[in-house]
Amino acid sequence: MQDFSNRVVVITGAGSGIGQALAKELASRGAQLALADVNAVGLESTCGMLGRAKTNSYVVDAADAAGMESFANSVRRDFGRASILVNNAGVALHGNFEELSLADFEWLFRINFWGVIHGCKFFLPLLRQEPDARIVNISSVFGLIAPPGQTAYGASKYAIRGFSESLREELRGSSVGVTCVHPAGISTKIAMNARAGAASNLQEQVLARELFHRVARITPEEAAQTIVQGIVQQKDRVLIGADAYRMDRMARLFPSRAGAMFAKWLSKRRAKFGQAPTAAKLELHGKDTDKAKAPPVRR
Repeated sequence: MQDFSNRVVVITGAGSGIGQALAKELASRGAQLALADVNAVGLESTCGMLGRAKTNSYVVDAADAAGMESFANSVRRDFGRASILVNNAGVALHGNFEELSLADFEWLFRINFWGVIHGCKFFLPLLRQEPDARIVNISSVFGLIAPPGQTAYGASKYAIRGFSESLREELRGSSVGVTCVHPAGISTKIAMNARAGAASNLQEQVLARELFHRVARITPEEAAQTIVQGIVQQKDRVLIGADAYRMDRMARLFPSRAGAMFAKWLSKRRAKFGQAPTAAKLELHGKDTDKAKAPPVRR
């Protein structure tokens, strides 16, 4: 995995954020890229950043099994192979459990979790043909410790972690490795584009977004470099950011108390930054929330 010049890399959610940064990083290393996103405009923007790298783009919804199967068939037709699969597409959701509808939960899981399943199911036959291949599944620090207000997102990220760990052992000894990635706060648009739960509170949405932007200090480019280094080193697990390492240690040292400890820390941060939003901010974020009722730009 030291040389990417003869690799075909498949990335979902490549229209923005970590997916876009990964495309740029891997293009600079000579990889050939099969990029997918539900957002055609974002996907086109990413492709325009990649210079002379061999790149094909595909407008695909990771939640759609038939669409992902067609995507895999198209990559087989266009490239003849796939060396690395990065299941990166993901969305967020505002609201506590009681504020979320079943439809909210299902919407998020279809993208965050089933998108990973679809990618692995339809691309694994191509990956198995390679002498050295890798699946990279993007989980989260909320797949290590899940705080209040993240029941849907945290559940999906824990599910990705569990699936990745089981699949890794099933493939142990084969030519296909599995890496699970747990990023801390990455400065992407995922929070701003998060869908509002059916009964979620507007003021809480604003506070959550503002807190995210204050603590999300890792750039997508830094995250991409860390992920690529994990691929090079064939790591089973990649943590991104100092907070990810702190949360991992907390979960290991205090498995029964880590959730409460993190929730207490988060409450203090909210108290520090969470002055009541102004009417103008509420109006602005209300407009954003209305837009978020449609499928948002994904990570």
